[in-house]
Amino acid sequence: MIFTDAIKICFNKYTDFGGCASRPEFWWWVLFTFVVGVALGMVNRFLPFAFHLAVLLPTIAVAARRLHDTDRSGWWQLLGFIPLIGWVILLIW
Repeated sequence: MIFTDAIKICFNKYTDFGGCASRPEFWWWVLFTFVVGVALGMVNRFLPFAFHLAVLLPTIAVAARRLHDTDRSGWWQLLGFIPLIGWVILLIW
């Protein structure tokens, strides 16, 4: 899967929490949101906030689909609220 395909899939499945997301789809999305956020931050310091707020729902959706691909519930994303330990567990999964 290439970068543009992964971004198109994530925007097409904006609120689709069912199904699975491949590893490249998830990581291309993470790279996209990071790079666009940094680029917008160079223009104005409030634009990244607006961008990340706009892509919050598809980010949660692609993360839930990725967890489904590892045979886990999307609710496991809540581990991310546990500093460091939760993030490490989610990265390992």
